[in-house]
Amino acid sequence: MLKTYLYIPEHLNKKIDYTAKTQNRSKAEVIRQALETGIGTVQQQGTASAEVLLKIAELGKKFGVKGPRDSSTRMDEYLWDKDWSKDEK
Repeated sequence: MLKTYLYIPEHLNKKIDYTAKTQNRSKAEVIRQALETGIGTVQQQGTASAEVLLKIAELGKKFGVKGPRDSSTRMDEYLWDKDWSKDEK
């Protein structure tokens, strides 16, 4: 096990103290469990949007949905109904 130091806000320290006291555990145990539980959530957040896009693509393939062939070059037009490459005066 490694030893590390970190700064935490006072309100978080109070929550850790309270949890440790009510569960009759050490602060270190409470912090380790919270980190273990929380890191999984943080890791999933980073990939959630990519997973959703892949699921949408799978649905499109499954149901044979076709989109415009030039969507990568005309993305702004399709999304915002605007051609940003043209100057507006």
